[in-house]
Amino acid sequence: MPALTSYTHALTSSQAAKLRTLLEGRGWEFQAKPYCLYAAAKGKVNISVYEKGPKIVVQGKETEEFVTLLLEPEVLGEAKLGYEEVHHPEMFQPHIGVDESGKGDLFGPLVIAGVYVDGEVAHRLREIGAVDSKRISSDERIFKIASDIRRIPGLAWEVIAINPERYNELYTKFGNLNRLLAWGHAKVIETLLTRVPGCQRAISDQFANPAVLQRALQTRGREIELVQRTKAESDPAVAAASILAREAFVRWLNDQTHKWGVTFYKGVSENVKQSAVSLVQMHGREVLPTLCKMHFRTSSEILSGIVSDSPK
Repeated sequence: MPALTSYTHALTSSQAAKLRTLLEGRGWEFQAKPYCLYAAAKGKVNISVYEKGPKIVVQGKETEEFVTLLLEPEVLGEAKLGYEEVHHPEMFQPHIGVDESGKGDLFGPLVIAGVYVDGEVAHRLREIGAVDSKRISSDERIFKIASDIRRIPGLAWEVIAINPERYNELYTKFGNLNRLLAWGHAKVIETLLTRVPGCQRAISDQFANPAVLQRALQTRGREIELVQRTKAESDPAVAAASILAREAFVRWLNDQTHKWGVTFYKGVSENVKQSAVSLVQMHGREVLPTLCKMHFRTSSEILSGIVSDSPK
């Protein structure tokens, strides 16, 4: 089995401070790094402790030694690395994980991805650093891990990108986002089950009303166990699905930025709104439904603002 070269874990503020003290006392070299409380290196391992979380990202050939000999016993106070199969055996049994990206973003598609894993694949996902995409701040890192995921033998995956124009049609048809999201999850599960018909379980994040997803499942999907739970991204299959979904979403934003000459930002920030206003001013109101989710309040604010600013 290949050596672990990447590792991510949440820290408390006191754990982050304690780790810094330990590293200072052992001669680690510190450096400034954007968005980090601190970053340090020694030998063949680099660590970054990010402000958001906080969380630690460990990388390098000596990652496993750092985690098992220093981080776990002296900071975290528990041994987890190498014992995941003991603590969470269900993560290493054959199953499908499903997750989405773009749900809360004005620009871009709703992307839903699914990944099938067995025990060997789940271990390999841990080794390449496949964690919840929200814990990976760099788009370049998302692209790299997504590429690694697709090369794992025995892993099956499916990605469905519902582009804005189709998304707006489906939202009108379904009447709310939960039903649209459930339809997408069910479609991904059903497609994967045609390729791994022996799979008996699928896991996703908890829906507000769990019955919505259960009802959306089709013939094959209704024959398996469907698990919905909060923080499902801790599961390796769901984490991998979140990365593949995020990769497809970010690539769409990048492609449209090059195509239109306007930056397509994530989220619903003021920058997003200004980019959308610029697009409408340059290309007309009809461009908005092809690029944005029209049920967002921001969409109506943009159109009403442009109308009110028009010359009488």
